[in-house]
Amino acid sequence: MATIKQIAEAVGVSSAAVSRVLNYDEGISVSAETRKAIFEIAERLGYKKKVIYPKIDHVVLLYWVDSIDELEAVYYESIRDEVKRQAKRTKVQLSVVTKAEGLEAIPDETQAFLAIGWFNRRELQRLYKICQKGVFIDTSPDEKLFDAVRPNLDSFVTQMVDYFVEKGYRSIGFIGGYDRSIDSEKPVMDVREWSFRQSTDYYGVLNEEHIFIADEYSVAAGYNTAKEMIRLDKIPSALCVASDTLAVGVLQALNEAGVQIPEQTAVFSINDISVSRYVSRPLTTFHIDIAMLCETAVDLLRTRVLEGGKITRTVFINGLPVFRKSC
Repeated sequence: MATIKQIAEAVGVSSAAVSRVLNYDEGISVSAETRKAIFEIAERLGYKKKVIYPKIDHVVLLYWVDSIDELEAVYYESIRDEVKRQAKRTKVQLSVVTKAEGLEAIPDETQAFLAIGWFNRRELQRLYKICQKGVFIDTSPDEKLFDAVRPNLDSFVTQMVDYFVEKGYRSIGFIGGYDRSIDSEKPVMDVREWSFRQSTDYYGVLNEEHIFIADEYSVAAGYNTAKEMIRLDKIPSALCVASDTLAVGVLQALNEAGVQIPEQTAVFSINDISVSRYVSRPLTTFHIDIAMLCETAVDLLRTRVLEGGKITRTVFINGLPVFRKSC
């Protein structure tokens, strides 16, 4: 990584001048050309300004994840571990409270929290009474009460459908799962299914017979749902799958049935978990940048603690498709 001294030598000014310019000191007497050169060379050399983070104590990480499919668990565990790394990097002192321990395990001195997992309405209201400064990661259960950072799932599915339509597909199906109502805890339509319906309807290719909803996000559920699709002889020429966990099971069922991928049915998914590159066929999927997701969440929390404010924020993190051999 470049140093201030190296930038100073490249521009032909003192290290002190470079430091003051990079810190936006308007009192320093340098020309506009020199100021511009300093920033350009700093960028070209890969200079990164050292940030001094004020320490923040008494922050809780609420890990509210039920026992779920092993591959699905890897996703949530990777978020948990990355949150810990980002907190350590920015001097946020974290303690962890799990769902098994319950909200009563939150220490009295807690001033803010980060949350991973699913909470019902009663838990959210109780949590708000305990601590009003919180950031949810991967979900936004109540945007009126708390900040949130989540992947832009709506956009991912829209882009999947766009891709298939542009490639000439007209028979496009969907395999997904349910969300849960925070009020009744009953199954409700997930945003990915909603987005699929909106996008395919826009293109005039919405077909109810090609929409299949599993009872959970697991490899077994993906496998069983795809087997039912095959049994009913409702196999589309392209499939949007709501998560890689489901998609692994879907691929297995299609392979067992002798369906050629992608020649007979192309498959596009979301998450880019590590196993997605090793299945047959290697899975085309949207990559979720977990590091960016967690970094943004910790930044939001720091802002909330240090600056306050009454308006909550929900940030959607976009992603890029990783094209492999399934479509």
